[in-house]
Parts: sequence; structure tokens; C-alpha cells
Amino acid sequence: MTTSVVSIVYVSDAPAAARFYGDLLGMSPSFETPGYITFDLGPGADLGLWSGQFEDLSPDVPRTSEVCLAIDDGPDELDAIFTRWQSKGVTILREPHDLGFGLTFLAADPDGNRIRVAPRG
Repeated sequence: MTTSVVSIVYVSDAPAAARFYGDLLGMSPSFETPGYITFDLGPGADLGLWSGQFEDLSPDVPRTSEVCLAIDDGPDELDAIFTRWQSKGVTILREPHDLGFGLTFLAADPDGNRIRVAPRG
């Protein structure tokens, strides 16, 4: 039986990516090596940052997946996160908009990986 599902995000510099995600998530890594760092997101879920998969990773390479941060508190919380991320200089790919399931916005990490903030559902 699987004890945890780990979503892996490929990054060019795992420690730098961990600082970025740690700042956004307000948490510290749960496991660290020079090229692989994880965050414990709760029972059964981890976020892994791995720099060992690709050499010369570029933000210009199209990304086909997203890390989605699902929130519980509605549009006001989403707007607050959006404003906080803008003030931190996070790259915003699409400002808050309604996609039928609720208000959402799309950002990118320094390697171009997509990060969506959306309602839990």
C-alpha cells in the first residue's frame, strides 16, 4: 500500500526552488539532499523538488502540468494570496478569473513550472 503520493516538480536548482516554495507555502522542507527536497503537505501528500532530471532546464520550455494549491476560504482568500504573491515578485501568468468551478489564478516558479491557486471544490 502506498503511504504517500509525491508530486515531483523538476527544477534547475533544488535549494533555490525550496526557498521559493517554502516562502509561498509558509513551511520548511521535510527532507533535503543537494538535488532533491520535499515538503510534507499533510497525510499522504508530499511535494518533491528534483534537480537531477534535466540539465539546463529553461523557463522557456512549455510546461504541461501544474501544482494546484487548493484553498478553502473563497474569493477573498484567493485575492489575498494573489496580492501577496504579486508583492513578492512571483511571475503571474493569468490574473484571477472564473473558470466555472470558482475564482482561480495561475503563476509560475522561477523554472517556469505552473502553480494554480483555486478553490478546493
